[in-house]
Amino acid sequence: MPKIKTHSGAKKRFNLTKTGKVKRAHANKSHLLNGHGKTTKLKRGLRKGAYADVTNVAAIKRMIPYK
Repeated sequence: MPKIKTHSGAKKRFNLTKTGKVKRAHANKSHLLNGHGKTTKLKRGLRKGAYADVTNVAAIKRMIPYK
């Protein structure tokens, strides 16, 4: 059985927890962080991790088989 290639974009964006959940980071955290309508409260919330939606978990796990 040949090895499966890992999706290089997915391996940078997702992690698996011990229980098998898929952890992800929030979007909109890369630039335009002062002014431009992003409040301190919003930016503080974006720092926290989140879990991928159940509808996407199977596809993500196929992309990161060895993680």
